[in-house]
Amino acid sequence: MIVVVDERSLVTSGYSAWFAREGITTTGFAPDDFGDWVSTVQQSDIMAVEAFLIGECANRSQFPHKIRERCSAPVIAVNETQSLEHTLELFQAGVDDVVRKPMHVREILARINAIRRRYGNGDTGTQVGPIRVFSDGRDPQVNGVEFSLPRRERRILEYLIANRGRRLNKAQIFSAIYGIFDSEVEESVVESHISKLRKKLREQLGHDPIDSKRFLGYCINLD
Repeated sequence: MIVVVDERSLVTSGYSAWFAREGITTTGFAPDDFGDWVSTVQQSDIMAVEAFLIGECANRSQFPHKIRERCSAPVIAVNETQSLEHTLELFQAGVDDVVRKPMHVREILARINAIRRRYGNGDTGTQVGPIRVFSDGRDPQVNGVEFSLPRRERRILEYLIANRGRRLNKAQIFSAIYGIFDSEVEESVVESHISKLRKKLREQLGHDPIDSKRFLGYCINLD
């Protein structure tokens, strides 16, 4: 999930539609709401965020520090005017990258993945055991062969692999796949998606790599 912050609701809804076409869930905030949210949100929710996209808003140079107090996800600022001084101020404030509109969301995703590579948090191709997952919308591979999955199942597999070694509960997976504030979908849908994903992985690998424990959640084991 990507969090978008902008004082214009039309902009946050626009990004939501554009990212949705690439299979990425977003949650949009007005600046005042975001300031309150990032300071008080549960740790499990903020750890489900893959990146923060900060658009036009007052005092946005304060946001990178607030984000860094809670998580290490990439922070990208979006400029609508070309200003070297403004760009340098944003980098000094702690953003990982500054982009200028217009920019295709695929380029934004590529920049997010490049930042994650620099910090060792993932890249466009992460190989774990026989499975390689990508962060740019491509289907995963199993033993070098494309393994086609529906969008939600693909995103769950990517999220489990990105967090391998950690056990993720249903709420964390739901937030990562559907967004924190999606009230139109029940969390129980995660169980259905994982059940279908496990069946397909079992058929492909000969075993079930997703371990689940009641009340504790899910983790993937591909060693």
